[in-house]
Amino acid sequence: MSDDTFPGWHGTTILAVRRGGRVVVAGDGQVSLGQTVIKGSARKVRRLAPGGQEVVAGFAGSTADAFTLLERLETKLEAQPGQLLRACVDLAKDWRTDKYLRNLEAMLIVTDGAQLFVITGAGDVLEPEHDVAAIGSGGNFALAAARGLMETDLDAEAVARAAMAIAADICVYTNGNLTVESIAA
Repeated sequence: MSDDTFPGWHGTTILAVRRGGRVVVAGDGQVSLGQTVIKGSARKVRRLAPGGQEVVAGFAGSTADAFTLLERLETKLEAQPGQLLRACVDLAKDWRTDKYLRNLEAMLIVTDGAQLFVITGAGDVLEPEHDVAAIGSGGNFALAAARGLMETDLDAEAVARAAMAIAADICVYTNGNLTVESIAA
């Protein structure tokens, strides 16, 4: 949609940090419509357990679209237990080619502790370098901060929390109300 017709949903920063045998996914709670904060305590990071397999996912973009994609990911994981990469690739393929799904406006970060992926509607399944991934309005701020903090002795959760605090100080669409989920490799 063009900026003239779309109301201007912003307000998500999702960050994943892999360090010391753990992956931490942190998401802020702000949802904005234009220049107005609509909600400050949204939960954009979720723990999924399809077929007993634990996966942590964070989303940026339209909430309804993201929930649709998370449901599809759970279905893929149930059909292919223990194969996160395969499920992510199948989801991205469907997302890119399906007439209904290709209109969904969201991005996902998913991890099973061993693998970490960013999934987009352009058909991308990206495994980030440097053990850090970020999406959303404040994603670049959080990514830069986390990359710098990876040079310290902080654990994964401390890096994620500090980087999200930096992003919240810089990005007007990001707040400090965090949801943080951790998963072991």
